Amino acid sequence: MPRSLDGLVLAPVEDQAPGQVGTSTRFAYHEKDGEIWAEYAGGDVVRGHLVGTREGDRLDFRYVQLKRDGTTSSGHCVSEVTELPDGRLRLAETWEWESQPGSGTSVVEQVGQRVCNRSRTAPTD
Repeated sequence: MPRSLDGLVLAPVEDQAPGQVGTSTRFAYHEKDGEIWAEYAGGDVVRGHLVGTREGDRLDFRYVQLKRDGTTSSGHCVSEVTELPDGRLRLAETWEWESQPGSGTSVVEQVGQRVCNRSRTAPTD
C-alpha cells in the first residue's frame, strides 16, 4: 500500500470541463485510521470538501463544492492510489455527479511538499 495521504497537496494533471476542477485547483488531504478528508479550492471552485474512507489503495468519498458563480454541486468518487517512480502519489479517479448529470475520470498528482499544519483552506503553490 502506498504511503499516507495525510498532509499532501495534490492537483489535477489536466483541466476538466469548463467551470469544474482544473489544474489551478489544489487539494489538501488528511488521513487517519482509514478516514480521508480534504479541502480544495482554485480556478472556478471557491471552496470544496471531500470526505470518505480508504481501504488499501482504494479511496471512496463524497465531495461538495461552491463555484465562483454561486452554484453548488456534489458527487461521488472512487480513486486508486499509486506511487510514481519519483515517489509522489497519484490518484486515478472515477467520479460522478449526484447533484447534476455527468461522470468521468481524472488524475491528480502530488505537488510540492507536505503541509505542516491542518489549515482549513487549500494551499497554493
